[in-house]
Amino acid sequence: MKQVTSTLLHRIDSLLGQIVQGYRSVLVLGIELVLIVAANLSAFALRFDANIPVSYDRIMWRYLPGIVLVFGSSLWVFGIQRGLWRYVGLHDLGRIFLAALVGAAAFYGLCHLALRWAEYPRSIIILTGLLTGLYLAGIRVMVRWFREWIRIIEPTARRALIVGAGHAGELLVRDMLSDGGYHCRPVGFVDDDPIKRRMKIHGVSVVGTIADIKKAAEALEVHEIIVAIPSASTMVKQKILAASAGCTAPIKTLPDVKQLLHDPVSLQQVRPMSLDDLLQREPIQTDRQELYPLISGKTLLVTGAGGSIGSELCRQIARHNPHVLVLFERYENALHSLMLELKGAFPAVTIFPVIGDVTVPDRVSEVFQRARPDIVFHAAAHKHVPLMELNPKEAIRNNVLGTRVVAEAALKAGVDRFVLISTDKAVNPSSIMGATKRIAEHVMQELNRTGLTKFTVVRFGNVLGSNGSVVPLFSEQIRKGGPVTVTHPEIKRFFMTIPEAVQLVLQASVMGQGGEVFVLDMGEQIKVVDLARNMIVLAGLVPDKDIQIVFTGLRPGEKLYEELFEDSVQVESTTHPKIHRALGTPVPVGELSEWVESLPTMLPKSDEEELLQDLKRLVPSFQPDLSQGVS
Repeated sequence: MKQVTSTLLHRIDSLLGQIVQGYRSVLVLGIELVLIVAANLSAFALRFDANIPVSYDRIMWRYLPGIVLVFGSSLWVFGIQRGLWRYVGLHDLGRIFLAALVGAAAFYGLCHLALRWAEYPRSIIILTGLLTGLYLAGIRVMVRWFREWIRIIEPTARRALIVGAGHAGELLVRDMLSDGGYHCRPVGFVDDDPIKRRMKIHGVSVVGTIADIKKAAEALEVHEIIVAIPSASTMVKQKILAASAGCTAPIKTLPDVKQLLHDPVSLQQVRPMSLDDLLQREPIQTDRQELYPLISGKTLLVTGAGGSIGSELCRQIARHNPHVLVLFERYENALHSLMLELKGAFPAVTIFPVIGDVTVPDRVSEVFQRARPDIVFHAAAHKHVPLMELNPKEAIRNNVLGTRVVAEAALKAGVDRFVLISTDKAVNPSSIMGATKRIAEHVMQELNRTGLTKFTVVRFGNVLGSNGSVVPLFSEQIRKGGPVTVTHPEIKRFFMTIPEAVQLVLQASVMGQGGEVFVLDMGEQIKVVDLARNMIVLAGLVPDKDIQIVFTGLRPGEKLYEELFEDSVQVESTTHPKIHRALGTPVPVGELSEWVESLPTMLPKSDEEELLQDLKRLVPSFQPDLSQGVS
């Protein structure tokens, strides 16, 4: 029965909408004039207790056209006919009553002061003004209430619990009730403000605190939880997530305050809460204005441009108006996709896509001599730890030899700045990938002494959502119904978002004067199993009930936790509070130079055990897991 009633009301609403859309101006004007007449007749009835004397009855009908003309004109001047009834608010109601009172004042002035028609009762003029405002406001409120009531009884609408009964929550609920595009209706608020307990906002009750989310979601049978706190800190978001543990409703959120200020329409862009919202620290911010003089009008080259970090580097660089942006990538599909994206988003920037391999000196030299870049960001590298344990030659070829090839080409081409993207796995490395990146860092520091190019290293941890990272893996496992595989219950990692990582890289290009290793303060390490649980909760599922978490054991070359600095390294602060500089070069530089110099001829002939011994000799802090062996 409820379904039939709702469908019938929707059809009535739709039919009325079609009629109004076709004849809106005439219909609105006609209704307003009818209500003015009704207000005047009601005023006479109230004044004389519904028993109007014959003499005043004549006065009522004689002056009625004048009342309609004066009051109608006042409403027209104030633009009352242009307001949309379904969105009526306090501002609209105020304008209606002001227009009605101005109409009453105008009629009084015309009738009693200008034309000296003293027979017309002053009380009737005042009552007509008040009743006109009341009737015009009342019909608009009724229309809005009717449309909101239809949304409330709609049986197919998703039931939503709103976290946060502040300004954003009130706006969201008001928007939901007036706009059918949400297909969602609010059934309750939760908020920690004690003043709001048991209060109602637009008819929706505040049913508890943030700690009561799970209980409220079950009691109200909600289909989704929407966080309407755009300024919420990371701590508050973590609290919300913890309180939602065990809920089967997915968690969504509003954009942040800056997005709402720049684009009010973003209020409608309720999106799923992501792991970017849940880093156990506040997002890193850098001064992007400093980048304009560095990048604007310059030629920049990014190796590994099709990767997660490389492509975001290209996007952020393109925003700062470079003269030419060279995309160096060996995977043609990724390069083609990025090229189309950048040309569409930044038509004023010259995009130069280049297919090439950083380990091929002739191709790299050809590109550098042709493009003559001012700044180079070297993001091309092999990064998968277990794969590099199985393919040590390729790890050395790409991460060490490739870095040297690109760096030497930069020296010959007179590049001003060269930034190497490194990793926290280069600190006390336990994997071949980490050891090769550590050697690449020292290649940078050695080359920095040989020419005018300023070589800088940027070291950071795991990037949320990057290609091949744990987040896409967990997402796919959750999509398939589990299990989610975690290597060890105590394994921890530093995490940051892709935009944060790229901001750091760009900031290092400004700060770097050559030879530095910059490291981001990424807060505390996060347990990977906690990350997995958070992702399951965000999907609206219950960990270890709907989705199992299975521990598979540490993989070859994998550590339980990562480090940012070695104990022997001196750490300096920089002008940015979240960026530090690591000092110290505990690698035999002379031997390293000879070994790297011999790689092109030595690498194809070497066996993998010899290469492992070379890495241990060149990087004393390298402690491989010999029980795993090298394949």
